[in-house]
Amino acid sequence: MRYITAGESHGPELTTIIEGLPAGMPLSAEDINFELARRQTGYGRGGRMLIETDQVRITSGVRHGKTLGSPVTLVVENKDWKNWTTVMSIEDVEEKDRHLRRLARPRPGHADLVGGMKYHHSDLRNVLERSSARETTMRVAIGGIAKKLLKELQIDVAGHVTMLGGVKATIPEGLTVKEIHEKAEASEVRVLDPLVEEEIKALIDQTKRNGDTIGGVVEVLVGGVPAGLGSYVQWDKKLDGKIAQAMVSINAFKGVEFGIGFEAGVLPGSKVMDEILWDEEKGYTRRSNHLGGFEGGMTNGEVVVVRGVMKPIPTLYKPLQSVDIDSKEPYKASIERSDSTAVPAACVVAESVVSTVIANEILEKFPSDSFEELVASVAQYRDYLKNY
Repeated sequence: MRYITAGESHGPELTTIIEGLPAGMPLSAEDINFELARRQTGYGRGGRMLIETDQVRITSGVRHGKTLGSPVTLVVENKDWKNWTTVMSIEDVEEKDRHLRRLARPRPGHADLVGGMKYHHSDLRNVLERSSARETTMRVAIGGIAKKLLKELQIDVAGHVTMLGGVKATIPEGLTVKEIHEKAEASEVRVLDPLVEEEIKALIDQTKRNGDTIGGVVEVLVGGVPAGLGSYVQWDKKLDGKIAQAMVSINAFKGVEFGIGFEAGVLPGSKVMDEILWDEEKGYTRRSNHLGGFEGGMTNGEVVVVRGVMKPIPTLYKPLQSVDIDSKEPYKASIERSDSTAVPAACVVAESVVSTVIANEILEKFPSDSFEELVASVAQYRDYLKNY
């Protein structure tokens, strides 16, 4: 499965084309719109969420509720486009209109300045519009399809916030992936610990009053993944490496870890490795899951556990020091509409990119011209694993 996304933050629409989906997989716009709606929720979101209610149009690759095996095209219209038709006009405009909403004071932490230098843009809006986190709309749309595929294969996905603005949430033990999903969905900040929810919301409110922003850590869990996805034979075939790349490609994500993650660097090996057990019904299992469901770049049959850290959003309502690219004089950075935090929403994006990578790995490993063939192949492989 491969895809490409296109579109600017304030352009007419966002688009993606996805190739490689099996024919005959059930799929509707509602499957995708459910995930798009989740992306737009979360305490601390800004004014854009009041403007946009993202709805996808499927314009190719699906007929009568099932995929055709041909490329699937998704389109999400930007409802705010009507206010930007001149600023973001596709056609040339009069000279007096060419500098409307021009950006000349780059924001620290954004792609503005370096993007302008790389692509020789004198108006940094040309960078801002594509580097915006609005692009993640389409990756969540793609993730909606990936999640649909995984669900049909009895693979569950959940995401939750483990820390926001320095406030850590306690994670109850013994919860299934489905239970984690349900508890996170019931929280405005997607935490599993109701005791800290109000503290986090109060922190978000105070941060907004301060004109500042805060980041946090999200965790994605995937249950029901069969052992043997990925490979050890080449560096670029390791599945945890692919997931790590996908996670840090999310806007503002600066780090990723699996299982106990960086804690493994301070513990002895006897406290880190997951001992192997045999179960008559389940086959091979592990006594623990410190490695987050991976060994040698391959899934080992345990729950995949991956975390990503999101830095604070770099657009501040009390802007930081910058430099005007015309005069080279010091100025405060430009201000664009922003959230005080987007960590709960980023959790949904993280779910989507992890789901997309795992779904793609499944399509690579198993025969998948048709969905019926894929389901049968995965079931047969699971039987093989139990008897290995």
